Parts: sequence; C-alpha cells; structure tokens
Amino acid sequence: MRVKVDYDLVVVGSGPAGATAARAAVRGGLRVLLVDKKQELGAPIQCSGAVSANALARADVAPDDEFVLEPVYGFVAYDATGAAETLDYRRYRAQPLGYVVDRRRFDRHLAGLAEQAGAELWLKTEATGHSPRPDGTTEVHLTRYGRPVDVTAHVVVGADGVQSQVGRWAGIQTRIKLKELASCFQFVVEGVETRGLLEIVTGERWAPGGYAWVFPKGHGHAEVGLGVARTMTDHDARWHLDRFMSESFLADRLKGARIVEVQGGGVPLAAPLKRQTADHIVLVGDAARHVNPITGGGIHTALKGGQIAGTFLAEFLAGDLPPTAAHLDGYHRRWLAELGDTMWKLYELKTSIFRERDPRRRDALLNSTMTDYFRPDSAYRKV
Repeated sequence: MRVKVDYDLVVVGSGPAGATAARAAVRGGLRVLLVDKKQELGAPIQCSGAVSANALARADVAPDDEFVLEPVYGFVAYDATGAAETLDYRRYRAQPLGYVVDRRRFDRHLAGLAEQAGAELWLKTEATGHSPRPDGTTEVHLTRYGRPVDVTAHVVVGADGVQSQVGRWAGIQTRIKLKELASCFQFVVEGVETRGLLEIVTGERWAPGGYAWVFPKGHGHAEVGLGVARTMTDHDARWHLDRFMSESFLADRLKGARIVEVQGGGVPLAAPLKRQTADHIVLVGDAARHVNPITGGGIHTALKGGQIAGTFLAEFLAGDLPPTAAHLDGYHRRWLAELGDTMWKLYELKTSIFRERDPRRRDALLNSTMTDYFRPDSAYRKV
C-alpha cells in the first residue's frame, strides 16, 4: 500500500506540456499540484503560436474564440529567391488545418482545463528542490509568494522549459550547444495582408540556420519573424529581420508594416534528451527537448508529450512499483513509440542537411524538407 502524500504529482511549469500532463493525470485519478513561478501565464511570448487542428483534437482541446486568433488553411514555402510552392487545403476541405493562437490566452485556457478537471494551481510559486524520503515518497520544496512551503508527492513532473531546474536536480544535462539553439525575433504588425496561410521562407541569405515567416494573427495583424543559428552568422536575429523586411522579395508587401509588439527568445533545435527520467522525476515538453528540430514547433509536441506523461503516471501510480528511474522509464519508452522515434529521425535529417558544406545545396535541402513536411501525406506530420 502506498504511503499517504499531499499530492500524487507535483507538476512544475504550467505551459502546454505541464497543464496537459496535469489534466491527464487528474483524469486518471491522481491528486495533482500544478505550480508555476510566473504570475502571468503564457508570458513572455516567445513563439509564433501556430498549432494544428489535429494536435488540439488529440489533446481533447476544442478550438475556442477565447484563444484562437486566426484559422490556418495551408502553407506557402518560399526559397531564398521567392520561388513558392503553395499548399492551400481549402481546395479539399472547409475546416481549418490549424490555428494561430494567443499564447497568453491559450496557456490560461489549458491551465483552466486542468483546474476544471481537479488539479490545484499555484502561481508565483517556485520549485527549489526535492528530498527523497525513506518511505518511497519525496518532499518537494517550494517558495510560494516568497515563503517556503514543503509538500509530499510520489513524482515531480518537470515541465519547466529549456533550462529545466527539475532536470538539474536529477543531474540530467540540460545545457544546449549554441549551434542547436535558434535565436528568434518577431514583430507583431499591422498593415500586412495575409491569406489564411502560414508563409515560410528558407535560405541562408535571410535566415542562416533557420527560416523566416509571415503568419496571420487575426484582426488585421500578422507576425513577421525569423530564427537564426548564431554559430552561422555574425549578426543577431533582429539585424536579420530588419534586413529581411527591407531587402527580401517580400519587402514591398512589408514596407507598410506598423510594429505593435516585439517578441523574442531562444528555441531549441536539438535532439530529445536521451535520459528523461530519474528517481521521482519525469521531464516533458521543452524540458525534455520535445521540440520539432526542423521547424522549431513545440506546442503540438508539448500537448502530446504532456498527455503521454499524465496518462502513463496515472497508470503507473495505480500499481505498487516504486517511482525509480528504471520504473519511470516506461514513460520514455511510450513517448518514443508514439512520438519520439519520429522526432529522432527529424533530428538526424536536420543534422544531415547542415552537414552539407555547399550553402546552395543546404538551402535546397532545407527548402525541400520544409515543403515535404507540410504535405498531407508526410510521414513526419505527427511531430
């Protein structure tokens, strides 16, 4: 019989991965505490907010005007010269392929779903460590509103981002090589026409090691941004974005843009962590590098990974096995089978592209890969 604890799980980080893990775990009968050191969910915004309709459906999240900014019906993939291939699914279906979401409202919505399911949410609460106890549980050390609070749990779920503190507690190497961290910068603008399509521009002339984008944001707004690998350029992402907007084949269309918001951050384009569990600990989302290494997209993989983690832990804690690294590794194996093996293949594909020494060849390979990725029959579309 298991020792009584305050919570079965403490989930650290209430972004898409953490909130979804908490919701799935509560639905499986667990007592869950969801904590976040932020006082405002979804801030600061560091991503474009694109998510597929399939990803929302698989996570049992209905698209809602509360967080949906604009439906998306397809893609335009440009090469560096402006040659484009358009994939507009409105020719085949009336339903949106996906959505651009407001990350603040989306994260609040997901956390609200977790609370409605029965999870307890503490904001402005930092997890500072944990102390395993002889009875097989662990004491989780928190600081809530500046005051120390300790709670007991069986498992801590680290959903606390790229530089995961929970991962560090377990001695898991969470540092990312500079060459595998994209520096991203984007403007939210008015005055740029969009067509309900995600527009992607590859080519090292505009975004060395990454790509540029123009995404619809609704209400007459658009997101114009790019990500670059800092090891492939002497300039920062802001410099490249200014140049893209003023000199690229889209310059005439972008010259009337009125900037209303500036956003930026780092996005991992690294391989998933080979080790994602430790005694009493499971990592998910950005904390485990659950990010598409080709596109940098992370919302869909966070939703899926969170669902896998929460469901697995509900099943696991219904048994009598202790939550050791070896036993919890069943979560990692399930994640690999459902999502991770495909993510590893994408990472190997990305590595092979940037191993190519000829810049023109790299551009061509990246453009064809991005175009193929967005085709309806792509083997990689679940990532």
